[in-house]
Amino acid sequence: MKHGRSSFSNRLGFVLAAAGSAVGLGNIWRFPYLAAKYGGGIFLLVYLILAVTFGFSLMITEIAIGRKTGLSCIDAYQKLSRKFSFLGWLAALVPVIIAPYYCVIGGWVIKYFFEFLRGHAALTAQETFFSQFISVAEGGILGNPLLWFAVFVLLTAAVVLFGVEKGIEKASRVMMPLLVVLSVVVAVYSLTLPGAVEGLKYYLLPDFKDFSTTTVLAAMGQLFYSMSLAMGIMITYGSYMKKEEHLEKSVGQIEVFDTAIAFIAGLMIIPAVFAFSGGADINAGPGLMFVTLPRVFGSMTGGNVIGMVFSFWCCLRR
Repeated sequence: MKHGRSSFSNRLGFVLAAAGSAVGLGNIWRFPYLAAKYGGGIFLLVYLILAVTFGFSLMITEIAIGRKTGLSCIDAYQKLSRKFSFLGWLAALVPVIIAPYYCVIGGWVIKYFFEFLRGHAALTAQETFFSQFISVAEGGILGNPLLWFAVFVLLTAAVVLFGVEKGIEKASRVMMPLLVVLSVVVAVYSLTLPGAVEGLKYYLLPDFKDFSTTTVLAAMGQLFYSMSLAMGIMITYGSYMKKEEHLEKSVGQIEVFDTAIAFIAGLMIIPAVFAFSGGADINAGPGLMFVTLPRVFGSMTGGNVIGMVFSFWCCLRR
């Protein structure tokens, strides 16, 4: 007996779900530390140019392939051309490679959620908290990153098991608007901190002396990472998109959402880096979010609650 293939209920559901795939730790965690590392304003300018040109073209192509074939990325490429069917296997391999990497970062976020839930915002804001946690120096089962890795995997699996409409779409309808509100609130607060103006200038004003091939490569890498491109993901989402939905408009909305959240994430973190460390932590790398945002939450009224909700969002989005 053949079962009908499910689909997103409408264009809004598709846009929010696909944007939910694109928007996640890649925007909140990875984009700010790369922007901080590669010159702030010049990185942001290069990224925006790539997003509205190359990124838009590739995303609309991948979603169109998925919608036309109604198949997973492996079968979609094979249906379009047997000669290039190997591209489907390569695309499917990418999520397999990055999944453990994402789950590690997701586990870190779960740990912070747990600490905020316990009312320990001040503890997470301590300079040594993150380094002790990832080096398993905190002690006990609750200080072991492997525990939080496993919790993150189980939470993600639970959402996926509910399927497209009841799981992914419903979660995205709640979590995406919540992200916008939280991000704006935290960004506005960060910009009011003493010394944050210098960070804002670094983030928004491009210094062409910092431009290099490395800047372009870093921005290009972030583009693929953030927008879930060349991973088979957008092909898969497109396969659940109804034929009558407006493709170009949907892709435009996804990209605007993704880029806007990445931009706001930079506003949350980079000015705060200058406010709390005078810019000394600007090259903190992958740990930048986990060092900076807890300081922001720790200094806010109601920071435990905001940090808890924000961490909960991050863990569900990736």
